[in-house]
Amino acid sequence: MSEALVVLTNCPDDEVADRIARTLVEGGLAACVNRLAPASSIYRWQGAVERATETPLLIKTTRERYAEVEQAIRALHPYQVPEIIAVTIEAGFAPYLRWIVDETQPPLMA
Repeated sequence: MSEALVVLTNCPDDEVADRIARTLVEGGLAACVNRLAPASSIYRWQGAVERATETPLLIKTTRERYAEVEQAIRALHPYQVPEIIAVTIEAGFAPYLRWIVDETQPPLMA
């Protein structure tokens, strides 16, 4: 079984978050994407402390599809250095983890 992951990213607004989420799910790269409520982020960027309201995404995928997920986020995200962090799912409800794997299988080559 492919190893299930949760990929985290923060988007500058709901429009970008929706575009990334739909692209990943429609393309079979993610089984599910949760768009969370806007969050206040405080971070250091280019030597200055910044504050922004961002829309977090929780992306359920597999290690096998991670590179494609990262590539899609980078292509659709307006930030120069977007947050893209993958966390291994150590344990979970087996049928749900199986569903993630099933929904993110790469297309079969003809």
